[in-house]
Amino acid sequence: MVGRILIVYYSWSGNTRRVAQVIHEIVGGDLVELEPVEPYPESYSATLERAKKEIRAGLRPPLKTTIEGVKDYDTIFVGSPNWWGTIAPPVTSFLSQHNLSGKTVVPFFTHGGGGLQKMLDDLKKLCPQSKVLQPLTIYEDGGGNLKERVRRWLIEIGALSK
Repeated sequence: MVGRILIVYYSWSGNTRRVAQVIHEIVGGDLVELEPVEPYPESYSATLERAKKEIRAGLRPPLKTTIEGVKDYDTIFVGSPNWWGTIAPPVTSFLSQHNLSGKTVVPFFTHGGGGLQKMLDDLKKLCPQSKVLQPLTIYEDGGGNLKERVRRWLIEIGALSK
């Protein structure tokens, strides 16, 4: 990859964190986990219920995480779990707070069976002046071959040479 790299993500269960860490091992850069001011509940069903309400209402929860100098990065990897068919509200908050015009945005998503759904389209709407590359979509934590899958994806999108 050329230029400064930021890997930013939200992870409730740890799956998206695992993918982010593997990407970081391979490409380097700065790794930042987004934390909402009000953490999501430990209960999966309570978290899904809160997320559903936030998504339907278009809420963008305030973040405890601050990232200085986002404008100084050239490539920004953005990771999110699939919540109700779209990106998690903390990721929406981050994308809404920062102008990523002219940046290369590299999405990576995790899911528990829902696949990609509207995640890429919704991310593109929040980054209309960015070059958005093809996403990596991983079921749960990616299993034992995660590192090889990430490496192949990075080569396919031109972010890593063979």
